Amino acid sequence: MRQEPVNLKKALASFTDTWSPKIVAKVNNYDVRIAHVQGEHVWHVHEETDEFFLVLKGHFDIAIREEGEEKVVNMIEGDTYVVPKGTFHKPSSDGASILMFEPTGTNSTGDSYEGSLPQNVESTAGHILS
Repeated sequence: MRQEPVNLKKALASFTDTWSPKIVAKVNNYDVRIAHVQGEHVWHVHEETDEFFLVLKGHFDIAIREEGEEKVVNMIEGDTYVVPKGTFHKPSSDGASILMFEPTGTNSTGDSYEGSLPQNVESTAGHILS
């Protein structure tokens, strides 16, 4: 993994695919990942870990299912939100860039997901940014 600083603007400019997180750093046993997002992800759950989001650019929403109800968390540039472990959620955006902080090996579609993956959503534990 890199030993020099990573400029997030340059890193984000180096790729265009959506919902395919790139690993830009590691902190202990955690990955720092960035991604471009557009359209809808899939309802999914991470049973054993929280999921941290920071909106770097644009508008990003996360639908959450809690206690039999759905709510939507709306975020803009600079906002952070943590989806608690065991919570079904579905991210979506009209176009944004995000940073995520998760344990290494965490799959982007969780431990389980509902339905079929949208064509633009990759199920991955992240790709090291080249």
